[in-house]
Amino acid sequence: MDLRPSIRGFVDSPGEVGVATSMMASSVPKVVAISLNRASSWWEGAENSVLLQDWIFHTLAALYGIVAAVALIQLIRIECRVPEYGWTTQKVFHSLNFLVNGVRSVVFVFRRDVQHIRPEVFQHVVLDFPSLAFFTTYTLLVLFWAEIYYQARAVSTDKLRPTFYTINAVVYTIQIAFWLLFWWKPIEPVVILSKLFLAGVSLFAALGFLLYGGRLLRIAENAMFTATTLVFCDAIRLFLMLQRFPVESRGRRKKLQEVGYVATICFLCFLVRCIMMCLNAFDKDADLDVLDHPILNLTYYLLVEILPSSLVLFILRKLPPKRGVTQYHPIH
Repeated sequence: MDLRPSIRGFVDSPGEVGVATSMMASSVPKVVAISLNRASSWWEGAENSVLLQDWIFHTLAALYGIVAAVALIQLIRIECRVPEYGWTTQKVFHSLNFLVNGVRSVVFVFRRDVQHIRPEVFQHVVLDFPSLAFFTTYTLLVLFWAEIYYQARAVSTDKLRPTFYTINAVVYTIQIAFWLLFWWKPIEPVVILSKLFLAGVSLFAALGFLLYGGRLLRIAENAMFTATTLVFCDAIRLFLMLQRFPVESRGRRKKLQEVGYVATICFLCFLVRCIMMCLNAFDKDADLDVLDHPILNLTYYLLVEILPSSLVLFILRKLPPKRGVTQYHPIH
């Protein structure tokens, strides 16, 4: 049977084929536009849903509460293990973690009420103060890594801790000045400058982890590290102890990886925070201090605080050795 006439019937006119093709081509952008409009409408509806907002904020509150509870439990365990050494760096680290995550949990429980606090400056205080405490908590690790690095190079570390305290004092003072300025004159440029300042602080912390984390790993090529003693033991005794471990120790690679993990996690955490704070300052769609961006809040706080804190607490979960097993000294 000859099918050619039938086939020619479908494509008999080149003009009809061209018209059909152009109609199909013009309909594709329309379909895409309709799909994007529907997606945008769904997104706006979801963002403005009071039920979704409350669910996300309460979820964040629960996650922060869990991290705070873990930090508190670890603090209690450390105190029971070595109560005679007072406030060591390890205890301060876990205490600050408990403070930061505990305050965040309470804030998100009452997030809707926080949005209606007047004057508005107190909203910024409640929302931004935990960020400053988070900076102090994790730059404490940078401080100790710097101490170990300079001890290994036989360089005096007497000025490191005063420098750490001075940097934190300057950061808090400048941020408080922004709050007072906004209280006196609540204009948008002050808020933008405050957010850019917090972005700069986060970038400074990220570079600190990149610098001293990398330097410490290079020193560690001839020594053995344990994640717990790396962060929390006396720097001089730690370095002397590390020199006694052979390069081929079985746990060497694993412990070096732990140091690398902590440095990488914290670097990425503060880098993402820096980028988001810059977007937050200039783009209203990236504003984190409003109720109608719950999905953005969930993503942001998971990436820059909850997940990094959880991972670092897990990596540094080992308790210090009991007294008599090895020397364990507080850092003054």
